[in-house]
Amino acid sequence: MKFIGRTEELKKLEKQIETDELSFSLIYGRRRIGKSELVKQVLRNTDGKSIYFECKQVAEENNVKSLAQVVSDVLSLPMLGYTDMESLLDYIFKLAGEEKLILVLDEYPYLRASVKGMDSILQSLVGKYRESSKLKLIILGSYVEIMKSLLEHSNPLYGRIDLVIDLRQMDYYESAMFYPGYSSEDRVRIYSVFGGIPYYNRLIDDKKSVRENIIDLIASPGARLENEISGYLNAEISKIINANEVFEALAAGHSKYSDILSHSHVSSGPTLADVLDKLIKMEVVEKTAPINDLFNKKRMGYRIADNLSLFYYRYVFKYSSQLRIMDPEVFYEKYIEKDFEEQFVPRQFEEICKQFLIRENKVGRIEPVIEKIGKYYYDNPKDHTNGEFDIVTEDEEGYVFYEVKFRRSPITKAMVEEEIAQVEKTGLACYKYVFFSRSGFEEMSIENVVKVDIKSLFP
Repeated sequence: MKFIGRTEELKKLEKQIETDELSFSLIYGRRRIGKSELVKQVLRNTDGKSIYFECKQVAEENNVKSLAQVVSDVLSLPMLGYTDMESLLDYIFKLAGEEKLILVLDEYPYLRASVKGMDSILQSLVGKYRESSKLKLIILGSYVEIMKSLLEHSNPLYGRIDLVIDLRQMDYYESAMFYPGYSSEDRVRIYSVFGGIPYYNRLIDDKKSVRENIIDLIASPGARLENEISGYLNAEISKIINANEVFEALAAGHSKYSDILSHSHVSSGPTLADVLDKLIKMEVVEKTAPINDLFNKKRMGYRIADNLSLFYYRYVFKYSSQLRIMDPEVFYEKYIEKDFEEQFVPRQFEEICKQFLIRENKVGRIEPVIEKIGKYYYDNPKDHTNGEFDIVTEDEEGYVFYEVKFRRSPITKAMVEEEIAQVEKTGLACYKYVFFSRSGFEEMSIENVVKVDIKSLFP
């Protein structure tokens, strides 16, 4: 199967493996994000011998025996008789003094749980063999909070790790490479549901309609991804009921802390704070703040940062009882179709346009360079109005306002002029206005207005 995307991460990891010295890399990210595939792709392109071991939730002796078997097989050695992990790893570090060797410990948190003082063991070995071994040690983990803790000052491994990769979801552009057969509009729709998780995107069949893929993969009893979200959350959260409550409130559009608390059945403010903190650390929820008032707690909000989770809680979890007793096609028409097209996808299209701007900014195609991007809070005492604009950027020349329209008809000159007038009325002084459109634009010429068609966003 063809490997897609992750260009920067591949370069960083390959650079570590190409060195002649001992190197220690740590890669973490949520389940299904593609950590293992990233490493395997690098291993395919290297000439060095590699020992790839997936740690198990078993006792130390079992992991030692399994790893020893892999080492024996890869290096054509008699079965090794080690009985503890420290001695076996010491042997591997020593072997790499003679030739370059790559050791991958996948799902490291499992090994850490079964071997007492595992972090200290690695610290000691890295220190002992730093000058004499050519080992390339790579540890992977899906338990984000545990893996991040390895980087803290109090952890024995602090300062010992040469490369850290926090593997996040692919953006809309890389994700679109999984389904090249779709139109630009359908790429927006399918990304709105399945986001940038490679595992999900490999399941998409672009010979089927977006609707068929949604029904087959998530919105029907027994669908391939029906239990994906609950399984992921259950693996990391003990009180899943509170997480479900928070997700439901967020999926319904409640973004402020006070609104989430009042529209969920979470028992108290401290409990809500704990749940939100956990979900943020898991990288499925993110905290937002307007670019012109970043540190005002009253302006802060929260959003579901994982598209499939958002879709699941907005439609599948909410109407799970109906899903069990209805034909999937009827269920889709009744509970998904209209809201999906008129509310869900347009909001996700805004996120895609933000990603487009960030991507263009990183490669130097936006001048002057964008320094901030996000929401903008306005307060107009004269008209007793306040609110937020969804996408505004700031650069050395000032502010740029963006309007995103996922509608069937083209954007007209009157619509542009009305939007600009509304922005000016709030007091936000912009030197440029940019409009993104699904269906193009009517013929117009307005000073300081840039028009971006949906097709420009994709390869």
